[in-house]
Amino acid sequence: MNPAANPCLTVLQTLPALESGGVERGTLEVARALVAAGHRSIVLSSGGRLVAQLEREGSEHITWPIGRKSLLTLRLVRPLRRLLRTEGVDILHARSRVPAWVAWLAWRGMEAARRPRFVTTVHGLYSVNAYSAVMAKGERIVAVSDTVREYLLRNYPHADPARIRVIRRGVDPAEFPAGHQPSAEWLATWRAEYPQLAGKRLLTLPGRITRLKGHEDFITLIARLKALGEPVHGLIVGGAEANKRPYLAELRDKVRQAGLDADITFTGQRGDLREIMAVSDLVLSLSIQPESFGRTVLEALSMGVPVIGYDHGGVGEQLARLFPEGRVPLGDLDGLVRKCQAIQAGVRIAPRAAPPTLQDMLSATLDLYTGIVKTMPGKPRTRNGNTSPP
Repeated sequence: MNPAANPCLTVLQTLPALESGGVERGTLEVARALVAAGHRSIVLSSGGRLVAQLEREGSEHITWPIGRKSLLTLRLVRPLRRLLRTEGVDILHARSRVPAWVAWLAWRGMEAARRPRFVTTVHGLYSVNAYSAVMAKGERIVAVSDTVREYLLRNYPHADPARIRVIRRGVDPAEFPAGHQPSAEWLATWRAEYPQLAGKRLLTLPGRITRLKGHEDFITLIARLKALGEPVHGLIVGGAEANKRPYLAELRDKVRQAGLDADITFTGQRGDLREIMAVSDLVLSLSIQPESFGRTVLEALSMGVPVIGYDHGGVGEQLARLFPEGRVPLGDLDGLVRKCQAIQAGVRIAPRAAPPTLQDMLSATLDLYTGIVKTMPGKPRTRNGNTSPP
């Protein structure tokens, strides 16, 4: 490891892996902001395809199997405690439950005058149990929405409200500008790859393949709109992990049995979701369990693409602020059909309020770091590069 020269703060973020997803993206965004502000940024995970980008943007990465759901992972507690001391870490920021347990146990075993400040971010509405309770143990607890804050206060009475900070995930308006249009080259490739979409009203459901994301309701919605004579085509955009492939097969069977092979397309995992949402007439968010936030809702609305979603959790919270016309009660398929018919093809909307920006989120996070570190007594720092577990 090569420490930055005279860093203001050393911040270590930890999460299971750096493959893909909202937690991973947020970690990289904060890491990039730390480096830009002259701080030292370290990320501890089991690795993944995003490590190269993280390091290219100036952060350091330590590869440990810290996300493995096994009691053996607790063997990393002492090595992490040693790492925190030798690297002079000021902020220890845990973003997931297994890494948070390792982090909290390592942190708790240090002298109060020598340990960093401990921060957790609650990215999801986790099952309520002792395993999840570690996310409420931070000296500061970041909630990514008001929905998450309410979840914490309702389920973890020991979580002091004064320690909870609501820092909403933000969207970069330069990356998701109002009225964004894909390049001519992208459009030509897209039309060649999916000629069946020509002349159709495009309804898109983004999200990984899992029973919680509402794919079955989406298939039923397309079937009902088709029966009403609506020229729609449904896009299901998202990959299926190995353990979800049987469910993907179920969905494909359901599409075939409904006679919708020509009306619904499974794209698999894509790296161009922004462009896909930009050419969509509607983006749907139909999770049957409440989401903590719902990043794609914000991104689509930032571009002016209408979003229709079930009115619960973070999705309902965002729609209430930005596009209340898009809210539908959970499971109300009649309401979904009516909403889809009411929003005309090709219409673009202006959100009622300015969507929270990425810069808002990053500024609030760095302010939290600098604010909490002021409460930390001075501690000696030595950095000997000892970053490997025994």
